[in-house]
Amino acid sequence: METQTIEFDSAERDARVAAARRGAGVAVLVPCYNEAVTIAKVVDDFRRVMPEATVYVYDNNSSDGTAAIAAEHGAVVRHESRQGKGNVVRSMFREIDADYYLMVDGDDTYPAEAAPDLVAPLAEGVADMTVGDRLSNGSYGEENDRAFHGFGNNLVRWLIKLIYGFAFDDVMTGYRGFTRAFVKTMPVMSAGFQIETEISIWAVDRRWRVADVPIDYRDRPEGSESKLSTFGDGAKVLMAIASLFKDCKPLAFFGWLALLFLVLGLVAGVPVIAEFAATGLVSKMPSAVLAVALVICGALSFTAGLILDTVAKTNRKSWELEVYKVYGVR
Repeated sequence: METQTIEFDSAERDARVAAARRGAGVAVLVPCYNEAVTIAKVVDDFRRVMPEATVYVYDNNSSDGTAAIAAEHGAVVRHESRQGKGNVVRSMFREIDADYYLMVDGDDTYPAEAAPDLVAPLAEGVADMTVGDRLSNGSYGEENDRAFHGFGNNLVRWLIKLIYGFAFDDVMTGYRGFTRAFVKTMPVMSAGFQIETEISIWAVDRRWRVADVPIDYRDRPEGSESKLSTFGDGAKVLMAIASLFKDCKPLAFFGWLALLFLVLGLVAGVPVIAEFAATGLVSKMPSAVLAVALVICGALSFTAGLILDTVAKTNRKSWELEVYKVYGVR
């Protein structure tokens, strides 16, 4: 009986994966802002590759007819008035119900042919998020000619590995797959292009299962322009990493801050202590006051880290219970 049960489970899983690869239960999420040049092809490609999926195009105040073109090609079009990709993703996650979600940019840089491979690990039950990896096969380096984009991606990957111990192959990709539980329990806080970083850190911090799926990347076609500001949005991404580090790992964040205050306090205080030991006098009173103040700041920082760490663990427990509830809803 045990062998028969395993065979039934395997057959059921294979059927579920095959259906998902066709698009059954899949919502394709396409955030868009002025993508009239490419949106028709994107919608057509995903409807062809995954004929049973529903393609949702969320128009973010486009002025070039993106929404009308998407609707003409069979997409379900919705609108988000708050500008920014993070705001669009927040609305998508809130409003759309599906078994599996596939998020892709509307600029035709990601191949629809990779969609079944991104969804399959989710349906098989071996991943909660899949990541369309543009870097491993070198296609991103060959196609993308925007200065510093590769450097920025590598910097963010290094920071996440340093802080969380997890090495993404491609952390800034806009091509990802998610389970329902992942989507419905993630509070999207970012407003703009920081959303990919936020999603990646959330997945690692909450210990979701992540699978990298190599894909072929192609640069934007002629006439299509990127809305990403290399330095402006890059600075926002770095600030987002610092903010999420503070929120997710407060003891580590404030512990390092406390150590910094302590070191600065010792730098200011050691000469004062040495002078007092040698002469019994303290002639550098400002240095003494500064040293004491820095050490006190260090102690306060460490105390804050302990308190916030307890709060973070309590929030994590509550979140785990919410995940159980989402898994229970069918």
